Amino acid sequence: MKRALLVIDVQNEYFTGKLSVSHPSGSFNNILRIMDAAKQYKIPTAVIQHSAESSESPIFRKGSYEWELHTEIAKRHRDILIEKNFPDSFTGTVLEKWLKETTADTVAITGYMTQNCCDTTARRAFHLGYGVEFLSDATGTLSITNGAGSVTAEELHRAILVTQVRFGRVIGTNEWLCGLKG
Repeated sequence: MKRALLVIDVQNEYFTGKLSVSHPSGSFNNILRIMDAAKQYKIPTAVIQHSAESSESPIFRKGSYEWELHTEIAKRHRDILIEKNFPDSFTGTVLEKWLKETTADTVAITGYMTQNCCDTTARRAFHLGYGVEFLSDATGTLSITNGAGSVTAEELHRAILVTQVRFGRVIGTNEWLCGLKG
């Protein structure tokens, strides 16, 4: 197995903006631990940054503070920074080309939000023939209410992790890190 790490949308929007991630606690620290291990073990790392298509967007508006990568993510090692405009990190980006260049056959998914960009990217990676490791405690989400009802962050996160059974291996940070050593 040749892994590549995908760090998806760890931007200020999820910390100080309108979409504050609340579950699971510790997801951000786990992302940092995984990034540090990826550097140590020379795992190719792509940091992916979401940009709204409209300059009028109330979220992820390019150039805004909320659009910026979290400072801890920005200062860590990465092999490539990929800007995207869709939940799927592959659509309209160089991600697939980069993965081919690194000869990766498996992607490790971390970042925000579990049910949106992480899930969509994991499913697309699967459809493209990549193995998927979905890091359960290094992805995160928030509670949502809309016309269909309400769901807590914990319920939503768990439901997405359960549905990943078809697309990838759901694994915790500690188990993933132990796997690097063995």
